[in-house]
This record gives sequence, structure tokens and C-alpha cells, in this order.
Amino acid sequence: MESETGESSASHYFDPSPSAESDPRRLELTLPDLHLDLVADKGVFASSSIDPGTRFLLHRLPPIPADMFTVLDLGCGYGPIALTVAARAPQADVWAIDVNERARSLAEANAIRNELLNVKVAHPDDVPDELRFDLLVSNPPVRIGKPALHALLDQWLGRLRPNGRAWLVVQKHLGSDSLGRWLEHRSATVRRFGSRRGYRLLEVEPAAPEATPDP
Repeated sequence: MESETGESSASHYFDPSPSAESDPRRLELTLPDLHLDLVADKGVFASSSIDPGTRFLLHRLPPIPADMFTVLDLGCGYGPIALTVAARAPQADVWAIDVNERARSLAEANAIRNELLNVKVAHPDDVPDELRFDLLVSNPPVRIGKPALHALLDQWLGRLRPNGRAWLVVQKHLGSDSLGRWLEHRSATVRRFGSRRGYRLLEVEPAAPEATPDP
């Protein structure tokens, strides 16, 4: 059985060590303002082509203010989001994190290939505890299941600085609207932007920690 990302059901993109046999392939990401030369591989999210949700997010993402110095790509895969943000915001350190070791290796190599030295690739556990982010940009791993996804977002949205915000893209049939409602229940401010090809774009401004209700 194949998933929408073209990966076998025996190997998921959120596996720490993918079992799928390596089969690297070159991909190009062309946006109005930049071009990236990327390498993807089996066992990593959207390995056969740039995910349409990721394209939608990167086309619609507003300019990153010059006073944003730390950005997080949560579930970076082989790096299209992190590298695009790094190119658009050279003043920022862009942390690209993923539990998938193959994804991290690809993201690091892709950053070097595209001469984006402000990308820092890491396992989530290796991000310094004291580090806070101005911006989170992600095509989050919804297929890990709703409880795990909620716990993941609670953790990393809680690492945003005051006035920090997140941009998330989620497929509508995989729960973008229910995710927006859950975030609002957590006292976040959620702005819903237009859909394209079944994807919804959410801008999220988390509540202060003391304002967040219990799950």
C-alpha cells in the first residue's frame, strides 16, 4: 500500500531510522524569488516531488521581518521549507528539526549544496532548552496521529517568544479545520487563509502560557 507521499506503508517518514532502501533523486524547487537544487530519498516525506502543501505555504508565506532572528522548521524532511526561509531571511538562524535521521542528513547536505550556512539541522532533543523562536514554519507531520501531533505542537508552540507566531499548512481532509479549532481552544489566535488543492494555511499566534487551558 502506498501513501499520498509515495512511501510504502512499511516505512513512514516519521520513523527515526527508515527501513526503505535508499534511492536518492534530484528535485528542483522554483519559486518567484528563488531556486533550490535538492536531493530527496525514500523513507522521507514527499520524496518523489515537492509536496503541494509545502509549495502553497512557501508561495503564501509573507516576508519575514528583519528583526526575526530564530526560525524553526518542525519536521523539516529534506529541507525545502527551512532552506527557503534561510534564503529569504539571511539574518536568521533557521533550525531544521526532524526525528528521521535520513531526513536530517539530506537537509544538511541540501543546505550545503545551496550555500545556506544559516541552516542548523538537529534532532529535536538536541535543540538547546533555553532557545526560543520568533517564527515557526511547518508542514507538520499529521500522520503521526492527533494525540501525538497535539503534544508536538504544544511543545514547540510553547517555545515561541512573546509575539512569536507560526505558519502551518495542513490538508483539509486530514483535519486542518479541527486543528484550527483545537488551537483556538488552547487560547491561540488562528487566522485561516485561502485553500489550494485541498490545503489550508493557518497563521497561529499562541496564547501566553498562563492563558492556556488544560487539554
